[in-house]
Amino acid sequence: MPDDRLHWTFNGDPNQMGPATGVRSITGDDLNMVFQPIVDIQTGLLFAHEALVRCKLPQYASPTLLFLAAEKEHACGHLGRVIRQQTFERCQDTALFVNVHPEELSQRWLVRPDDPIFFHEREVYLEITESAAFTHYDLCMSVLKDVCARAGVHLVVDDYGAGHSNLARILDLNPEIVKLDGALIRGIDKDPRRQIMVRHMVALCADLGAKVVAECIETVEELKAVADQGVHFAQGYVLARPAFPTPEINFPLARRTPPGSAPKNRPPPKPSAKLLAEDVAVEASPGPISKAAASVPRPNSIPRPNSIPRPHPGAPVASVVPVASVVPVASVAPVTARSGAKPSKIPSKRPPKGPTPPAMPAMPPVPKRPPPVPGQR
Repeated sequence: MPDDRLHWTFNGDPNQMGPATGVRSITGDDLNMVFQPIVDIQTGLLFAHEALVRCKLPQYASPTLLFLAAEKEHACGHLGRVIRQQTFERCQDTALFVNVHPEELSQRWLVRPDDPIFFHEREVYLEITESAAFTHYDLCMSVLKDVCARAGVHLVVDDYGAGHSNLARILDLNPEIVKLDGALIRGIDKDPRRQIMVRHMVALCADLGAKVVAECIETVEELKAVADQGVHFAQGYVLARPAFPTPEINFPLARRTPPGSAPKNRPPPKPSAKLLAEDVAVEASPGPISKAAASVPRPNSIPRPNSIPRPHPGAPVASVVPVASVVPVASVAPVTARSGAKPSKIPSKRPPKGPTPPAMPAMPPVPKRPPPVPGQR
């Protein structure tokens, strides 16, 4: 029986009879994992790293040749498992974007409970290309969404805008992150029409609850252009090249203040009744007062005359004290102020002059009692 008629029964199990050859013979020692940062455009801070594979074998010099050979040998499941094993071992303390080949979904390698994605302590984002979401729609809706729900990982649609997909199918997957295709980003600073397209794509994703990543950014002008269109995250050579250990970020733009982090406008504080430091300094200073210091408004701790309660004009007065009964105050000799000293202002404790209360009405004379009649008591 020809070999091609047996492929439909092959499940990608590496524990097959006979020695492994080709892609199935690849181990972790044959791969080199590098990481490229994904940066928040608003703050310039690291959001996550994307894991990228590099094969040391000369016949698989590029990732494209490696995965084409894996597809031909139906070994995508085995290759993806080895890649994830190396990825999570080398980068354990950061959020990671991991690419998933659609053939891995059909070979059921990703759903195994011992897969490394179930044991990473930080956030994990599984990337599926836009074309895979279109050609393997049923597998993405069943297997991939089930894995995301069980492992607590997030779904990412990669290469969005490449023209392979139906928008309705992308919406059904409900991705958390959408990565724009690199063809939309290259030279976007010189193409106003593409800027309009990206701006509307970002607005659509934001309305659907998804963040947007612009990748393949190679110049500062492209980075400024995508930032002006509202893109949330950036990735590309202008920020950092893929490397291991994880490279440092070179963010060339001025860091913008994230929305909501600006201090809110608050009303000014209420004036305090205590003396300010300027008041104490002026009171203690023996020299003349400058015009600038005299013009500084200071809070007044003494209640204003208008704040003293006054009797109502129509209210009855309990008693009126004669003016003559007031004890005269002894005269105080005036104090000669020192030259240049500030004359102290002693507030008067007498109540302010107000409207004169109405005079008490004159009491009617008491009638005299008639003399007693003799013989009557």
